[in-house]
Amino acid sequence: MLCAEVLYLFTRVNFNRMEKINIDQKLTLFQDHWNPRVIGELNGQQVKLVKAKGEFLWHHHENEDELFYVIHGILTMEFRNKTEVLGPGEMIIVPRGVDHRPLAKEEVHLLLFEPASTLNTGQIENDRTRRRLESI
Repeated sequence: MLCAEVLYLFTRVNFNRMEKINIDQKLTLFQDHWNPRVIGELNGQQVKLVKAKGEFLWHHHENEDELFYVIHGILTMEFRNKTEVLGPGEMIIVPRGVDHRPLAKEEVHLLLFEPASTLNTGQIENDRTRRRLESI
């Protein structure tokens, strides 16, 4: 396990450099869905990109708020008491403790902004849970 930990640390992108980040270029580096990638870190927060298609699962985050910004496509964010539909250039902030389920009929590209401690599936552990995110 130690080798895997060291390899992980050495392959992380150095976010301390002051260089521009091309979001469109970063989105070309992966094709899978519901697997966020970290593109920046600041003040204990992470900026992530994710491609989504289909339904995610109902979940919430006990301690973290989440920001979803739509870059491309249409995102439907379901809450227990309402549904919001977001298009390119729109965003929504999901407060901590609020049950939500993102879904996308067609592929959608999202920028997420959330604390580094945020687990993508909240209080749920399943095959979509990503404990360690790749930095690109």
